[in-house]
Amino acid sequence: MTRTVPVPQGLPMNRDAGPFDPPSDITRLREARPVSPMVFPDGHEGWLVTGYDAVRKLMADTRFSSRQDIGIIHVPYPTPGMPEQTEPSPQMPGLFISMDPPDHTRLRRMLTGAFTVKRMKKLEEGIIEIVERQLDHMTRLTPPVDLVKEFALPVPSLVICELLGVPYADRDTFQSNSSKFMERDVALDEKMAAFGAMTAYLGELVTRKRAEPDDDMLSDLARHDDLTVEELTGIAFLLLLAGHETTANLLSLGTFALLENPGQAAELRADPDLMPGAVEELMRYLSVADIFFRYATEDIELNGETITGGSTVVVSLLAANRDPERFEDPDTLDVHRAARGHLSFGHGVHQCLGQQLARIEMRAGFDGLLRRFPTLELAVPADEVKLRTDMNIYGVHELPVTWTTP
Repeated sequence: MTRTVPVPQGLPMNRDAGPFDPPSDITRLREARPVSPMVFPDGHEGWLVTGYDAVRKLMADTRFSSRQDIGIIHVPYPTPGMPEQTEPSPQMPGLFISMDPPDHTRLRRMLTGAFTVKRMKKLEEGIIEIVERQLDHMTRLTPPVDLVKEFALPVPSLVICELLGVPYADRDTFQSNSSKFMERDVALDEKMAAFGAMTAYLGELVTRKRAEPDDDMLSDLARHDDLTVEELTGIAFLLLLAGHETTANLLSLGTFALLENPGQAAELRADPDLMPGAVEELMRYLSVADIFFRYATEDIELNGETITGGSTVVVSLLAANRDPERFEDPDTLDVHRAARGHLSFGHGVHQCLGQQLARIEMRAGFDGLLRRFPTLELAVPADEVKLRTDMNIYGVHELPVTWTTP
């Protein structure tokens, strides 16, 4: 039921409720008004949607557009060095996450065959081998170590590089540029320089793939004559960025959450069959890809509120996944929970293509880590872990861990 609450002035972002929970202002707003007006820093009167039912409806409704070239982009938090925008941004070729049907449909259809459950299952053995090799590497280190650097980031980077056909030797360059591109507090010129460096690198790579194709996903895409090099570059940028950033942060933040809930970790060690459900629960509980944008193309009624055409709408998947109207005791991590139906991979036509790949990586990653490091624990107090509150994908910058060696 809608109650009178103050209209938020910008997106509440302070993680004051704990490292895994939504900002308390977001939680209060969801309880009182799950579809709420919000005033953006530039004065735009847009909306913030936090309730599970409303988020699910919105993401299934293509009248809420994903395009960023149909109006001025209104950012819900302060951005240093961002000039006042007076006209829409141009659409980047190939970046289908920022497109609507039919353009989105044309590009996504070319990728669906590469990400089927059956094809991902074929890759599972190789992914487990990558995980085990990285864990072998960790056993040769003297603790404490940074789990992000030594495990959570290398595993998905190795997987996505092998899948796409990107040389793993180039990982430092693309990881550095992708991190800078995703950082909220980086000045616009630095962000665009990082973006330019990534697209220049990938443009050269897909051009080589078109001339001399290999046995990888980018080569398969390059065989499509109806895709331009610019479209191939945009697709490669999206797959490379999404393929390692999100999973790396789920692995590191998920490990942090399990170490802070040792009873849950113990249950997973005792019964590995719980792992598939536990991965769904960790995705629900953490929702590292939290904030998404949509643009109302007309007046649309959503859960009793009228969102006027031209409004920018901000969606919080974390708030939706913690909605007590959908999940009982939602702020508790419970590896026995049936968390299917969570929105961590989105919903509707933009639901994440790589979700099966991410599930396999997380099942293998958490299983191997818990099995091979039974005494794993934080090497610093929990409140000293550096959180990625400055990034568009949430997680930890570093996770110092230690263990007892035999």
